Amino acid sequence: MARWAIGDVQGCGDELTELIGRIGFKSDRDQLWFVGDLVNRGPQSLQVLRLVRSLGDNARCVLGNHDLHLLAAALVGAKLRKSDTLTEILQAPDRDALIEWLLQRPLAHHEPGRDDLLLHAGVVPQWTVAQTLELAREVQQSLGADPRILLSAMYGDQPDRWQGSLTGVDRLRFAVNVLTRLRFCSPDGRIDFKQKGKPDSAPAPWVPWFKAPRRASSGVRIVFGHWSALGFYDADHVLGLDTGCIWGGTLTAFNLDARDGTAISVPSRQPHSIED
Repeated sequence: MARWAIGDVQGCGDELTELIGRIGFKSDRDQLWFVGDLVNRGPQSLQVLRLVRSLGDNARCVLGNHDLHLLAAALVGAKLRKSDTLTEILQAPDRDALIEWLLQRPLAHHEPGRDDLLLHAGVVPQWTVAQTLELAREVQQSLGADPRILLSAMYGDQPDRWQGSLTGVDRLRFAVNVLTRLRFCSPDGRIDFKQKGKPDSAPAPWVPWFKAPRRASSGVRIVFGHWSALGFYDADHVLGLDTGCIWGGTLTAFNLDARDGTAISVPSRQPHSIED
């Protein structure tokens, strides 16, 4: 069996179909690990959502910020932005089934005996793997109980520092922001969303989250996406897979079980220039 991790698809359906063919995916032996942001900005979000759902247990998928935005638009009427391409999903005859499937996806995934932690964006330095998974479970439980409560309150940048004493919506919003939006933080765990460029573009004290001392979660390889300006990144016990397909880059898959670190990419068919 091979586990192939795949970067941000964002509605690039033709590229995803080509990539799955290129890696020789076999449903009787392989798994596809998606880093989140299956949908939005690309032209085939509905096609992508249907395809990944149809993979059943062969797919492991975590929620990204664009996936959560789709849930908010569908369930609490969050306003669509000009760049959003979610209307086709919202008007689809199988909309309810797709939304229900997406609601059941976690924000982080880790399997016992494996050294990979799958999430969309990042972690703060203070979190252990166990804490990360527990906070992801708390978000998933909230979405399962009454998704409208969290989806109505998740937008916003505060609180901006982790404290174990956080409770209620503040705790859940912080977990969502870190796991689905984080790029830069300070060594003491403050988070900042104004910085969006390349890893060396932010002034002090901001550093890429994976450059902050991560003693708490250093025992696993964190597999993530979300940062197209970073591109493919395989170092520091992290694996970044957002290679900017929606911006004219590529869509990338990485064999998590290959000793040689096999990565395969297909070129974007989107009429955009690379940007974040």
